[in-house]
Amino acid sequence: MKKILIIYGTLLLAGVVYVNDRYGLMAMAGLKGMGLPAKTVRTSLELRHQNTNLVVDHSQWTALLKKYVDDNGQVDYKGFLKDKEQLNDYLTALSKQVPSNNWSVQEQLAYYINLYNAQTVALILRHYPLRSIKDIDGPWTTDFVKIGDKELSLGALEHSILRKMNEPRIHFAINCASASCPKLLNEAFVPEKLEKQLEEVTRGFINSENNTITRDNLELSRIFKWYKGDFANGKLVSYINPYTEIEIAPKAKIKYKEYDWSLNENK
Repeated sequence: MKKILIIYGTLLLAGVVYVNDRYGLMAMAGLKGMGLPAKTVRTSLELRHQNTNLVVDHSQWTALLKKYVDDNGQVDYKGFLKDKEQLNDYLTALSKQVPSNNWSVQEQLAYYINLYNAQTVALILRHYPLRSIKDIDGPWTTDFVKIGDKELSLGALEHSILRKMNEPRIHFAINCASASCPKLLNEAFVPEKLEKQLEEVTRGFINSENNTITRDNLELSRIFKWYKGDFANGKLVSYINPYTEIEIAPKAKIKYKEYDWSLNENK
């Protein structure tokens, strides 16, 4: 019996190590979508008709981003502290506007992406100053994201809602407050511009220093390792090729860069 327990414990530990390596964070707890709606993206997110009855106003978030985030996605957290209450007001407004199945997929995606990014900034501000989001206990597994009468974690928001919407470009839109993350866009994602914005952040990230791309060799961000299956069912070259000026060889060798978790702070 003792040997069986030892073997079971070893396998469990190996599973934990695997998940951490695959996803880059200890997000094994609290990954529940709480029944919140998440429509599946099936076609382009271009809006064919302008919707004048959009549910959520994200202009307050845009104003804060324009003020405290530069064009490279670096954040002035020290300055952001001065408008912490405005950020909290925006998050309170979001929490009262619970997504429903009546919302378009564009409205849902914009809402969840902005909520993730704004809550991440708020999390950093609650613990500022710090060197890394990983200095915080359970940043992705603690339930503090309020939507109506529900509370969920950042990990749940990402894995149980956003990833289920079949839109891999969300990985370049949400920001984990770290140097190797896709940059924090200094405007809110909005339904009427969502397709253009997602294309912009995806192309920008793929062609940034986070990836080194040649015809026969790829050194990629670990985002492509952690979430490989989200990108063209794991066919990374097929996914990346349309975003680069270099035509990548079908059998190009792939390696992954180390991930820099230091704070994305504008000093």
